[in-house]
Amino acid sequence: MKYFNLLLILVCMTVVSCKTDTKEQKTDALEASSKDLVAETTSEENKLEIHPISHATMVLTYGTDAIYIDPTGGAEAFKGFSDPEIVLITDIHGDHYNIETLKALDLTSAIVIAPQAVVDKFPEGLKPKRILTLNNGETAEIDAYSFKAIPMYNLREEALKFHEKGRGNGYVITIGGERIYISGDTEDIPEMRALEAIDKAFVCMNLPWTMTVDKAAEAVLEFKPKTVYPYHYRGKAGMSDVEKFKTLINQGDETIEVIQLEWYK
Repeated sequence: MKYFNLLLILVCMTVVSCKTDTKEQKTDALEASSKDLVAETTSEENKLEIHPISHATMVLTYGTDAIYIDPTGGAEAFKGFSDPEIVLITDIHGDHYNIETLKALDLTSAIVIAPQAVVDKFPEGLKPKRILTLNNGETAEIDAYSFKAIPMYNLREEALKFHEKGRGNGYVITIGGERIYISGDTEDIPEMRALEAIDKAFVCMNLPWTMTVDKAAEAVLEFKPKTVYPYHYRGKAGMSDVEKFKTLINQGDETIEVIQLEWYK
């Protein structure tokens, strides 16, 4: 009988031990799952957000970083945004290179990326402390971001005087694994049509300076970005027909999403 009681005690101790081990395993698994969830949440916090300002001007934010594209409108236009880490300028015209706005912004910690033609226009003594000259075809990496300068120029004979090849830049920016194309002032040039693996594309369409809605749609249907944002569409005769642009894209390839942001208020 004593032997039986001893055996029973040993069995109970073993069962308790097994339950404890199982509980500890579940706790370990739960903790591991929680850590994975936190990592995913942290990653999601660094999502890319697009903030249209006006015409060709926008702010891209990623986490706590802000990238200003062709800043215009004075410091007032950027209220509510942190000072830029990076400023991209595409061309020498006033709707892209606006010296009064650049003077009004705090560029103390910013890197300004621009083509040589823009760099040459900075007045003596007003050049930002950190400026990176990037010309067509050249690339640069800054922190977690990469930048490639894409040509932007006119094709139509009557428009060649506006944007000559080699002067200004479009850009392909890689942010958080996404490739974002900023067209700048251009027509449907071969370099645009040859783009690959673009997640988001900002495409201009205004006459007489850039291209028609039809040509913009043709180019987009060729390089097939996942999402396209019509921008820079105020021309000499008023606003371009962005609804027509969306219709042409939807008819040509329904997998391409067209998103209309508020560029003109």
